[in-house]
Amino acid sequence: MFLRSHLRDGGRVPASGEPYFFLSYAHTPRFGPGGPDPDMWVERLFRDLCGHVMALTDLRAGYDVGFMDREIRSGEGWSERLARALANCRVFVPLFSPRYFASEMCGKEWFAFAQRAVQHGAVNNKQAEAIVPALWVPVPPEQLPGPAERLQFNHNTFGERYVTDGLYGLIKLRGYAEQYEQAVYELARRIVQVAATAHLEPIRPLDYRNVPSAFGTSGSPARTLHVTVAAASRHDLPEGRSPEYYGDTALEWNPYHPDAQRPIAYVAEDLVKNLNYQTTMSSFDDEAGHVDPKQLPTRPEILIVDRWAVEDEERRRRLAAFDKDPRPWIHVVVPWNRYDHQSRSKEGELADRLEDTMPKTMGQGRAACRAAANGVANVETLGQILPQVVEAAAQQFLRHAHPNPPKGDASIKRPRLLGPMGMNGPPGPPPPRVPFPPDTDRERAGFEETGLQDGGLQGAGLHDDDNDTDRGDADDNKS
Repeated sequence: MFLRSHLRDGGRVPASGEPYFFLSYAHTPRFGPGGPDPDMWVERLFRDLCGHVMALTDLRAGYDVGFMDREIRSGEGWSERLARALANCRVFVPLFSPRYFASEMCGKEWFAFAQRAVQHGAVNNKQAEAIVPALWVPVPPEQLPGPAERLQFNHNTFGERYVTDGLYGLIKLRGYAEQYEQAVYELARRIVQVAATAHLEPIRPLDYRNVPSAFGTSGSPARTLHVTVAAASRHDLPEGRSPEYYGDTALEWNPYHPDAQRPIAYVAEDLVKNLNYQTTMSSFDDEAGHVDPKQLPTRPEILIVDRWAVEDEERRRRLAAFDKDPRPWIHVVVPWNRYDHQSRSKEGELADRLEDTMPKTMGQGRAACRAAANGVANVETLGQILPQVVEAAAQQFLRHAHPNPPKGDASIKRPRLLGPMGMNGPPGPPPPRVPFPPDTDRERAGFEETGLQDGGLQGAGLHDDDNDTDRGDADDNKS
């Protein structure tokens, strides 16, 4: 009775919006008009999982065992329903397939759920893995995006045929019915185990339509982003500054203490990895003076700045020197905990001094994301604004980075159109130069017959050696 009532409304989450697990899958288009619904096999899997999870737990009757979106993603309220389910479910179950990782919508679902794990890690200073992947159609490991590749999960425990054929192969072939039942039961057991240990707290639903995809751009190569932290350590704090927010290095700075237990550099790293980036990190003190400002960038960068860093005159001087050279691929994030009483009492003074020290960098950061430069209040807000900052830095990096054309024979000249329509064939030998205009009517008539009177050399489709390069570039632009 529960499964019929749950799926009768398109598999949507009822008003409570707290499903036990969220089944994330890529909708398969119908093959031809009037053909069978190819997603009916996913619905069968969903029903079987719900039945096993209900049997393996003490969930009360009527509890929302699972969420499966069976609707076309349009109409009023669909994004709110998805966002509510992702913000409250205990376990996220993505069905791996080539179509899944090519889907922007599936990437958005993954990112929205992964935000909860990052916030959980920031508050508790430990990782919470609440993603249980399932193979719908096997995907070669080299084709997995970073967030999926980093999952520590052993599919072999679900059976040999499951690994080679996926759930779709097992469910479609009658000869594999027993292997299908084993794989689904093991998947349900894993869902229950993870739900019992992860304990992810619900969060406020994100605006699903505006979140980025965790898979990046389809077919894009591996991307790298650098995170730099400009902050003091507990050993070189300004006079009177409380050491409770600092560690032995700048990378251990935790501006959101005591609500968060994880240093902000590592929280930012987790967030950036959810955008399908590889990350590197360093402190500003270690990097300052080692970067040639004239060198072209090799990666986009996020600069996380503690306003208290400008209280140290030496560090302030280095920040000011850094600001003199334009680096539009580096975007700034300024964390600001308003529950830090010391910071709050000096907010205006510190903010003004940072603006005076780094006017270019702060102005550039404010243009990309005002909230990032004006002060990020907590981890939740950091998770919301950082994707925008990363995207802005990545766009600027692409504009200023050194181009890497494909390898080939550099001696081959670019093709060039000849004549008005490029149809005149290869050019003949150039005519002899005429240093002066023809003096006689006969000579002038000869030039008119060849078409060199009104159109000049260009009108006849011939090449003037002195202007060949300029005219060729113009032709290339038109082509």
